[in-house]
Amino acid sequence: MFGFVLISAITLMHIYVFWRAASVPLLKRHLSRKLLIGAGLVLWTIFFLGRVYGHNGIGPLAKALELLGMNWMAALFLLFVSLLAMDFVTGFGFLVPRLAPSLRGTALVAGLMLSVVALVQGMRPPVVQNYTVYLRGLAAEMDGTVLVAMSDLHLGNLLGKRWLEARVAQVQAQIPDLVVLLGDLFEGHGKPQSDLLPVFRRLSAPLGVWAVTGNHEFHHRYNGSTLLAEEAGFQLLRNRWAEVRPGLVMVGVDDLTSIRRSGQSGDPMSKALAGRPPGASILLSHTPWQAEKAAKAGVGLMLSGHTHGGQIWPFDYLVQRAYPLLEGRYEVDGMTVIVCRGTGTWGPRMRLWRPSEILQLELRAARKQDTSN
Repeated sequence: MFGFVLISAITLMHIYVFWRAASVPLLKRHLSRKLLIGAGLVLWTIFFLGRVYGHNGIGPLAKALELLGMNWMAALFLLFVSLLAMDFVTGFGFLVPRLAPSLRGTALVAGLMLSVVALVQGMRPPVVQNYTVYLRGLAAEMDGTVLVAMSDLHLGNLLGKRWLEARVAQVQAQIPDLVVLLGDLFEGHGKPQSDLLPVFRRLSAPLGVWAVTGNHEFHHRYNGSTLLAEEAGFQLLRNRWAEVRPGLVMVGVDDLTSIRRSGQSGDPMSKALAGRPPGASILLSHTPWQAEKAAKAGVGLMLSGHTHGGQIWPFDYLVQRAYPLLEGRYEVDGMTVIVCRGTGTWGPRMRLWRPSEILQLELRAARKQDTSN
């Protein structure tokens, strides 16, 4: 269903963008209408093949098609938004009929420039975002514990072994006491590459590497991602808790959006939180939902991902309607929530004003209230 909706939306965007482009004076003088239609069809075909074959296939051709198709999808979105904004300003051409075609040319240039910026930002390594979090119940001997988190790696055709090696090196450079992975390790549309396992095994920390599932881990009934995570030595928390050390409890839930879509009954959040020992509790939940419930249950810190911070502005305004806790730090009923923008990218290797990130948290015993980063 998601694929059908996406392809339909992108098709409508193609029609609108090339219809408006055909009225731009410079393009009208140098390109025939047939040539513009042909270019639109070629680009739509590249997107379609990238989504259908590239997204699910393997090998150089699949990789090239997915890279081209997904990046064009993002560029098309920025062109669409730029043209639509100009149409609103000009009353869809009725307010300034003579000037409107030239202004649409300006909008196309703006959309292309934003696409270039997004491509550059999307290819950059993730930034390390630092936070200090005061936790109630954290044992004095664990004061100063360093937790490093990654979310939404989306390993697959576009992000592979070399990219993962660089991310593991970034994490280990923080000298973490704890490493957590917040879901969507893999793109989930094929069997994870076996050469990633030795790289994942380089992730290490004295207090362990902990992980939860994301929605992409459930795209197929079985794609081997959870098995690979366990083979890498990660502690996979599936609707359960585990005591890291006396005074520190790690809790993990399966992706809440996947549970909702599958129509499963029950309350995984309550199940995961029930019966845990006293001390500070850290909740790992791929999707930043049910924060109030976690806070009411006494959780001190909730870590999530999934949203990518919207990834490409202004798409974040739409994403925030479904995920009010979009990115960064929040305080919910006395509990700290930190939502990672994602360490990798979904779909296009592009980001606009929303850089990829790795989280580095210093956990402090709560002697005072602190809300600074």
